[in-house]
Amino acid sequence: MARRKRGAVRSPRRMRRDLWVGFKPYGAGETKPNHYAEIVRTVWENRRNLRYAWRILRKGVCDGCALGVAGFHDWTISGVHLCTTRLNLLQVNTMGAADPARLADVESLRGRDGRALRDLGRLAHPMVRRRGDAGFRRVTWDEALDLVAGRIRDAGPDRFGLYLTARGLTNETYYVAQKVVRFLGSPNIDNAARVCHAPSTNTLKSAIGVGATTISYTDLIDTDLVVLFGSTVANAQPVVMKYLYLARKRGARVAVVNPLREPGLERYWVPSNVESALFGTRMADEFFSVHTGGDIAFLNGVLKVLVADGGVDREFVDAHTAGFDELAAELERERFEDLERASGAFRDDMERFARMYAAAPTAVLVWSMGITQHEHGSDNVRAIVNLALARGNVGREGAGLMPVRGHSGVQGGAEMGAYATALPGGVVVDSANAGALAQTWGFDVPSRPGLTAAEMMEAAGRGDLDVLYSSGGNFLDVLPDPDRTRAALERVPLRVHQDIVVSSQMLVDPGETVVLLPAATRYEQRDGGTETTTERRIAFSPEIAGHHVGEARSEWEIFVDLARHVDPERAHLAAFATGQEVRDEIARVVPLYSGIENLRDTGDAVQWGGTRLCDGWKFPTADGKAHFIAVAPTERELPEGAFLLSTRRGKQFNTMVHAERDPLTGAARDALFMAPEDAGTNNLLEGDRVVVRSDLGELHAQIHISDLRPGNVQVFFPEGNVLLRTGRRDEQSGVPDYNTIVTVERV
Repeated sequence: MARRKRGAVRSPRRMRRDLWVGFKPYGAGETKPNHYAEIVRTVWENRRNLRYAWRILRKGVCDGCALGVAGFHDWTISGVHLCTTRLNLLQVNTMGAADPARLADVESLRGRDGRALRDLGRLAHPMVRRRGDAGFRRVTWDEALDLVAGRIRDAGPDRFGLYLTARGLTNETYYVAQKVVRFLGSPNIDNAARVCHAPSTNTLKSAIGVGATTISYTDLIDTDLVVLFGSTVANAQPVVMKYLYLARKRGARVAVVNPLREPGLERYWVPSNVESALFGTRMADEFFSVHTGGDIAFLNGVLKVLVADGGVDREFVDAHTAGFDELAAELERERFEDLERASGAFRDDMERFARMYAAAPTAVLVWSMGITQHEHGSDNVRAIVNLALARGNVGREGAGLMPVRGHSGVQGGAEMGAYATALPGGVVVDSANAGALAQTWGFDVPSRPGLTAAEMMEAAGRGDLDVLYSSGGNFLDVLPDPDRTRAALERVPLRVHQDIVVSSQMLVDPGETVVLLPAATRYEQRDGGTETTTERRIAFSPEIAGHHVGEARSEWEIFVDLARHVDPERAHLAAFATGQEVRDEIARVVPLYSGIENLRDTGDAVQWGGTRLCDGWKFPTADGKAHFIAVAPTERELPEGAFLLSTRRGKQFNTMVHAERDPLTGAARDALFMAPEDAGTNNLLEGDRVVVRSDLGELHAQIHISDLRPGNVQVFFPEGNVLLRTGRRDEQSGVPDYNTIVTVERV
């Protein structure tokens, strides 16, 4: 059994005065999060169920970001480990049941934002609303599932789709869900990984043979250089800041490539470390400001410098890679003046970065949705992989590639096969793999890819989807063009929303019928469950007694029961009696997850692939080599006076907004981040009201002047989705493009 081990990495005792921000105890007077106040607020919010809240914190595996914390400890560093993301989510797990009568009239709820809807309480009973009804009425579980099962049978497999969010879902839920959907003959299953790191998974798989982070967190702490691309980890993955702090204390340098100079990456106060809490920590050595979408041009410029200056590790490249000559030829064709224009950076910046990178014996390259959520998201990731391979920064200690995950379920979701384009184990959907799986399962498995999340909505809008089943999530907030999404949802004859709280998409008028199914949280899941962290660690979180809401059921059990209602004669082929049975089958079907069947207690874990992937430069590709892939920069032509707009995160967890003001930037939710040069050119001042217009819609905002690459602006997600046209996506991975061209006018 893989028993839990406490982290062994400790902070060096020697103080690093060169990293101090100044003597400002806990950043007094600075724009920053107040972690101590968050703790007090968490106690108050959970005051009616403090004992259960404490048990979750002490015994559960965090349901926030995918860094992974079991109880108060992780597998990497010593001491107590607790972050604000986990505290902010705690109330959702401890709150009581919503009054069903509140859902009897949806019109009274439509003006509420996501937080107000969550504050209604937990969904506690199955409910149904038919077209023409004012709201929902309670039904029994059998009534609800009979209704859903009948419509699935009538629709047929091609007109039925299931989408799962990353909301604390366990590997067990993902595995059972995808098995049941394929048991019903449909290939249409997808999850939230599609709209975040799908480009990373696909590109890493093709380039180095594995579709996951190659390092362990100890590599991040022990490296010589950390490079952050398109990632605001201080907001989205605050646990990373503690790892970065330890890396800085050990001598690592940190570089940031991003359109905006993120305040949280410039200076940060780590609350659990006395030195950092008192004096603050300068987290980054260098910032390299680029245009939104300018990363390929910047990185190709860096690679040109490395080639010219002898900074490429030719011994590694010649022995362990393929495709470098083609990349070199592409770089030779590209001119620095073109790369400067496309990237927004100067040649001097590229040379400065190249020198910094070449001087580092080891480097870890980290990226997130600022890289992936583009029409060319896969090419963005390829450019990062090319940079890593140029100096052999993969498959060795202190070096590697890290697509940092923001939600605890997304890594395991795809690996369990809850993915339109992958079967369990992340293998490609084709006749051979589907046939092999069919022999194991005892029923035919669809051999073609299914509809992705965005494609499900497009099919719904065309009238080509009769049943849309959502486990968590909120398409209205997640996808571009919410008006079009709402219209698509209204066309689906049957929508099923399986969730723990009320969301706005549940209130969209029925095509014919809407069914609500109350789900248990991961901490209530019968027989416990597992999640897979960013570093590929499969961690067990036990069922925590002491809290049960109404008729809420474990989600994997709901899917098993759904199969029984749809096809009772064959349902035994997709049946599981216990969570342990699910884990036993995962171990058989997904060899990478061998050991999951032995996990029993809090923090029991096994890391698939070992400490690091491709260790010793052994790449599991067809030819045993890592592959450079030449990519050319893209450049959007901006009309005069227009801006490149991207979306960003504030004080939120995915679409769950926790505060109206971002504590790291000081910006309100309606902020338009703009460079001072652009504000001056347009005679705009801090706080001025403006209208932001795209080719789709408009957004009213207020100017927030920021250290941003001129020509670029940013707004918060999901508010900015009204500006984004649906249908624009990375064709190779299906991730939507969350960027557009806008104009800005004073109100």
